[in-house]
Amino acid sequence: MSFHAYPNRYVQSVTLKVSNLEKSLLFYKDIIGLTVEEKTINQASLKAGTGEPFLYLEELSEVEKKNRRTTGLYHFAILVPSREELGSVLKHLLKTGYPLQGASDHSVSEAIYLADPDGNGIEIYRDRDSNEWDWEDNYVQMDTLQMDAEGVLAAGRNLEWKGLSSGTILGHIHLHVADLKETIDFYVKGLEFDIVLKYGSQAYFLSTGSYHHHIGLNVWNGIGAPQPEKNHVGLKYYDIIIPNNQELQKVKENLSALGVNYKEENGVIIANDPSGNTVRLRK
Repeated sequence: MSFHAYPNRYVQSVTLKVSNLEKSLLFYKDIIGLTVEEKTINQASLKAGTGEPFLYLEELSEVEKKNRRTTGLYHFAILVPSREELGSVLKHLLKTGYPLQGASDHSVSEAIYLADPDGNGIEIYRDRDSNEWDWEDNYVQMDTLQMDAEGVLAAGRNLEWKGLSSGTILGHIHLHVADLKETIDFYVKGLEFDIVLKYGSQAYFLSTGSYHHHIGLNVWNGIGAPQPEKNHVGLKYYDIIIPNNQELQKVKENLSALGVNYKEENGVIIANDPSGNTVRLRK
């Protein structure tokens, strides 16, 4: 999965605020198939198989009811290594009876959609070989068609469900934002991602290394949508990998030029995009 390795910039992990840690852990272990790496009274990290943790959960001490139409997480996307494994995932999800929100063929990928107990959106997907992706004028061609569920299930029929395999990673993140132009400037001029797809004036997909997208941005919750409150469940922050110190320094210069305030802790740059989504940048 070279799109998620040096020298690309990519999303490596996501940290969520949840209302009940134990309830969330049961979901992510039994339904999604992750395993717990570390756990404290109110925090946990999860991984696929023997891989590196990419999902972090933090239980809120006080929870306020969330206005659904805010900026923040639309979904985070778990990338499995093959169609066979996606078929195994789908077979398992159908067996559990957990409600699914949809299943789509995006031309570059096939994806299953659902939400965790707090309503945090999740996509589980597999990529088609990048040689099969179509590009036109530096824009990747994607669609939203009905997934061939029977074909996906058939591909995974010989795989026994044992949870998500070690080759599973965080593939991308998709965010609700308040203003596309301002937010795109942050990610393109500040973090140096490329625009690889435009859905009219409503959503943009960004990546490095010609991936179909590492980051999605949309205004589907409304232009000017408010930021969530501190005690709302949802996205706390997510981590982007920057290849080296030289490029981290360049990012700091870019952010300063844009007038974006940031702080640095132990070599990690922490900044909020113009819609209030917190990003941690590290190598």
